[in-house]
Amino acid sequence: MQGLVIVSLILSLGCFEPASAQNGSTSGDWWKDTFIYQIYPRSFKDSNGDGVGDLNGITSKLDHLADLGVSAVWLSPIYASPMVDFGYDISNFTAVDPTFGTLADFTRLVTRAKSLKLKVILDFVPNHSSDKHPWFLKSVQKVKPYDEYYIWRDAKMVNGTRQPPNNWLSEFQGSAWEWNNQRKQYYYHEFTVGQPDLNYRSSALQEEMKNVFRFWLNLGVDGFRVDAINFLVEDSRFLDEPKIPNTGFADTDPRTLRHIYTSDQNETYQVVQSWRQLIDSYNGTRKLLLTEAYTTPAYTAKYFQYGSNIPFNFIFLRNITSPSKPLDYKRAIDRFINLVPPGSIPNWVTGNHDNSRVASRFGPHRADQITMIAAILPGVAIIYNGDELGMVDRPMSWKETIDPAGCNAGPSRYNLTSRDPARTPFQWDATKNAGFSSGNKTWLPINSNYKFLNLATEKTLANSSYSITKKLVALKQNPIVKTGTTMVTVIYAYFLGIARRLPNQNPVVLVVNLYNHTMHADVATFMNIPKYMTVYIANAAAKLTAGTRIDTSFLQLQGNASVYQAVNTEDSRTIGWKSHWIVDMNLFRTEILCG
Repeated sequence: MQGLVIVSLILSLGCFEPASAQNGSTSGDWWKDTFIYQIYPRSFKDSNGDGVGDLNGITSKLDHLADLGVSAVWLSPIYASPMVDFGYDISNFTAVDPTFGTLADFTRLVTRAKSLKLKVILDFVPNHSSDKHPWFLKSVQKVKPYDEYYIWRDAKMVNGTRQPPNNWLSEFQGSAWEWNNQRKQYYYHEFTVGQPDLNYRSSALQEEMKNVFRFWLNLGVDGFRVDAINFLVEDSRFLDEPKIPNTGFADTDPRTLRHIYTSDQNETYQVVQSWRQLIDSYNGTRKLLLTEAYTTPAYTAKYFQYGSNIPFNFIFLRNITSPSKPLDYKRAIDRFINLVPPGSIPNWVTGNHDNSRVASRFGPHRADQITMIAAILPGVAIIYNGDELGMVDRPMSWKETIDPAGCNAGPSRYNLTSRDPARTPFQWDATKNAGFSSGNKTWLPINSNYKFLNLATEKTLANSSYSITKKLVALKQNPIVKTGTTMVTVIYAYFLGIARRLPNQNPVVLVVNLYNHTMHADVATFMNIPKYMTVYIANAAAKLTAGTRIDTSFLQLQGNASVYQAVNTEDSRTIGWKSHWIVDMNLFRTEILCG
């Protein structure tokens, strides 16, 4: 991890108590200023030894999330599915796939979660179903009203040869149209052939999907993360999409087209608004609606206006990379904050099941960097299971690859698109299969580093990624971090600085060395923080020992430095209070003590 410093100085007439994570607040927007934790069910915990994670396994490990302090658990799809896309091809939206268990198992999970004050969020996959879904089978047969549940088009004849209706391409390579010989028409699929797109121009289909919401809300679900929402509706004219010249990609690659007719259509926002109205009609705890759209910032922000509480912000996955400079961070963070409407809440996605892990994107030495930034910024942080340990991608051979996104790309390019490396099983301990499964084979190979990188080991280490993440989750509840103004700055072009402030109180400040070599600057003057600090704990890379005094007017942060906990007593008699500086992996957090 790079040199990261959070400095927090809170003045109080009395004794300030350190903030603790408040998972499961029951009033208002309970998700505000919390961490939400994504679980990829196949990879979290296997309870029956078949090598695949399941609901009972998740239930058995909910204590881990309660201990971490997150507010909610978000489950990737658990629905009945042929598993062509590992659960994103759904054959029954209101049933649990036997791979994961039963509805009774799900009910037990919800009950246990709520006893631990954890909210439960389900993935909602509205863009498509499986081609094995009864709706699709009836649509093929033109049984009403199912005949209009999917997007069917006649073939285009060219010199007597049948061709797809237009040039639209699947996100998983190749034409987005598949011929059905029984119906004698093409159906549209944005993703795999086995995932036909649903037709939201059908009022009957819209009502069917609302019934899905009602079913899970009645089982106690607290919210929904809506998958691939920007693809929900297509332009009704079915025009060819413009080609992008000289991309260097194969003609079958969707990156060769400008997706002006298959993405970000105005009607999509209206559908989201109807869902908002539906879930708001349920009494009790306010329900959360999250939307996933890999699109432009402007299109993302528009979801705020139509009822999404958290339109996922992917700047840390797409806009900011390992070589990014402090100014790149500042511009990306400011741009998103400025797009958030008054009264709405920003969010910061640190990782997910579709992208390389944080520790692989930025390097293991920076595993906690993005989480630290997300913790101090206003709003909600979303963390992917395993990232709290600093888990890294496990490289896969072509023979090991099972993700359709990788398989469809072929043996020479699979590693550019496969999501398997980031989906390997959670590393609980150093026992067989990392404590994930008692079976002899797991659905994806386990990273061989589990012997030393696992939760059980990290719980014993004060400066582990797990220990750092737990403190960062609690930091979200700090009053200044919850309600203070936000300033993002570049310090002498060397460091990224983020300050949170409230009137008449000293700020909470984050300083980040984004370079791999030692950097120094007069941070004390630039950010108006106390001059002297004493190191309490430091990692080996920091080359500091406990008791080392730091002069922040010449703050020197070594590449990959990690510093834990410092105590500052400088001038305490003069100003009439004692300050206790805590530095967590270059995280300086100040608390005011009595006495």
